[in-house]
Amino acid sequence: MGNVFCAQVDQSTVAIKETWGKFDEILEPGCHFLPCCLGQSIAGYLSLRVQQLDVRCETKTKDNVFVTVVASIQYRALADKASDAYYKLSNTRAQIQAYVFDVIRASVPKLDLDSTFEQKNDIAKAVEDELEKAMSLYGYEIVQTLIVDIEPDEHVKRAMNEINAAARMRAAANEKAEAEKILQIKRAEGEAESKYLAGVGIARQRQAIVDGLRDSVLAFSSNVPGTSSKDVMDMVLITQYFDTMKEIGASSKSSSVFIPHGPGAVKDIASQIREGLLQGEAGSHH
Repeated sequence: MGNVFCAQVDQSTVAIKETWGKFDEILEPGCHFLPCCLGQSIAGYLSLRVQQLDVRCETKTKDNVFVTVVASIQYRALADKASDAYYKLSNTRAQIQAYVFDVIRASVPKLDLDSTFEQKNDIAKAVEDELEKAMSLYGYEIVQTLIVDIEPDEHVKRAMNEINAAARMRAAANEKAEAEKILQIKRAEGEAESKYLAGVGIARQRQAIVDGLRDSVLAFSSNVPGTSSKDVMDMVLITQYFDTMKEIGASSKSSSVFIPHGPGAVKDIASQIREGLLQGEAGSHH
């Protein structure tokens, strides 16, 4: 038994059996007895499990922005091509990395930065197709290829963030200005409506006063013989004038009130009453 070697092959692993240094066969998982006197030996073991390799590749976009593209490659050796996987490649990971670099540096420079982010699935597909074509010759299968990250240069990221922040601030300022404009328009419309209604009220108030005075003067003139409309009107105006002064003195919060005193103070009211009287007389003649 000393001339027999017992080899144990674990699950998801195959062993490479050689006879006198030449490849003989692939040993499946389990226990195998190898007679050393016949020159049989185990050259090595090959895992069939899915392995992952993350590749960081620095390149430049079409608009001259340096970016670091991180690709995640999932691959495994094929059991029926285990001899190719074991003998043809001395450094599988370095070989895969070289192909990834080649494809990314050929694809990304054709795209600007925004398109690189938008078309990362297309970049991953191009990497996977190239790797599948190349690595199948060496007994490996490419299970999945993902572009997991695209990192622009730090200065570019800062500039992009500043541009986005400025755009958002500009949009916020526009919205605020629009809101202020609407408020000012509504405020102006309210003030205009208020002034209009106040003007209408004052006009109606004055018209009512004039109509009342006119009716009083006409009634007094007709009931008291020997008085003219002008005499009664002057008396009413003087009475109204002093009543107004009395109300100002009683209701004013100020200790002193200056009122222009003279015939011109009642000029406007007198003219309105005279016009009212003339209109009233004209109406009565008709």
